[in-house]
Amino acid sequence: MRQPPVLAVMWRRPMTSVDVPVCQCPACQGEGEHPDRALHQQMNLLLSRLDEPQRRWYAALESNRLGYGGDRLVSQITGLDEQTIRRGRQELAGSLADAPVTRLRRPGGGRLPVEKKIRLS
Repeated sequence: MRQPPVLAVMWRRPMTSVDVPVCQCPACQGEGEHPDRALHQQMNLLLSRLDEPQRRWYAALESNRLGYGGDRLVSQITGLDEQTIRRGRQELAGSLADAPVTRLRRPGGGRLPVEKKIRLS
């Protein structure tokens, strides 16, 4: 069976262990243990190893699984903004059709090149 071509890995800064957010959901912030605390820690650990679009898609998937109120709860667990999670849900609903395969961002994203100012003497 033929292997698919290996895509060039774009430079990206993965989150470090320092960047792993702590769950801010009411259950984790309360006293005592609750059954989902370990799950929330694992979710945040996984998210810390993913790049930006992958984090958005995973959070959207979890939000869909939870149903009503999922955006807010996943936002509290992961530290991602609710609008970011909604955007991920829209991308998943569109089967990631607009998501670039070989890039992290769409073409044209980012800062425009700065023209160097030339002084006339």
